[in-house]
Amino acid sequence: MNIEEFREYCLAKPHTTESLPFDNDALVFKVAGKIFAIASLSEYEAGVALKCDPEWAVELREQYDAVKQAYHMNKKHWNSVLPAGNLPSDLFKKLIDHSYGLVLHGIPKKKRQELQLQNYPDSTMN
Repeated sequence: MNIEEFREYCLAKPHTTESLPFDNDALVFKVAGKIFAIASLSEYEAGVALKCDPEWAVELREQYDAVKQAYHMNKKHWNSVLPAGNLPSDLFKKLIDHSYGLVLHGIPKKKRQELQLQNYPDSTMN
């Protein structure tokens, strides 16, 4: 998945926004104002930061060289996934979905209802 495909995949999710809040390089994707993915525009292949269930994060890091602890993020909850690594493309999409689902799950129920996201499939489980 190249950066444009990654961007389109993230933006296809309900209520997703993109911005460059830190600098002109770190592309940030948010749902309801909460970050679920960060990618470098200039160094996309170096890794995409995605939120992950802590236990699954450890399993993924042990199983795939393409999954590492995310730089500058909480290492327990965030992975850096190398798009060109040994990770199957369907698993990469599943990790994006999982990150979105975790963040969405953390949004108060009332806010999810306002956004009509209460019935969005739960992507918090692997």
